[in-house]
Amino acid sequence: MRRALVIIDYQNDFVTGSLGSDDAKALESVLRIHVSDSLARGEDVYFTKDTHGDDYASTDEGRHIPVARCLKGTEGWEIHGSLRGLSERCTVLEKGTFGSTELAEIIRDKGYDEVEVCGVATNICVLANAVLIKAYAPECRVIVDRRHVASYDRSLGESALKVMASMCIDVTGDENR
Repeated sequence: MRRALVIIDYQNDFVTGSLGSDDAKALESVLRIHVSDSLARGEDVYFTKDTHGDDYASTDEGRHIPVARCLKGTEGWEIHGSLRGLSERCTVLEKGTFGSTELAEIIRDKGYDEVEVCGVATNICVLANAVLIKAYAPECRVIVDRRHVASYDRSLGESALKVMASMCIDVTGDENR
């Protein structure tokens, strides 16, 4: 079985910065182990990096979410903590918006049977990328383990998990974490 792991936007600005949260901070050790185990099994691991320029405030996204973040080249844009070094052994994709069609195309073209999507923020970029992967590779099993995702807003994160489950994405893990 061909399997891949995807870590969405585990960057400083989403962990300790302008859109950070304690839930995102708590993910670091579990994601580090998950990435290390996947690499040891020879699985492909992908990281996405939310990437914006100095013109962010003038973009449609910037007008709707007026929180400057992940400006390319800044410390906030970098992969957070112990995952930064691990990401150097993986494929890292920059994306200028919530979802990465490049990632979805890679997943489709490589013919994965199963892809697990982890990271932040559950209600925005995790949701967008899980749905894109499912749309581009409809026969691929897409998994989102609620213990491996976080949002700056728990209520929206939980709602996003329900929406993903309704779209044939396997949402796993204990609901009472």
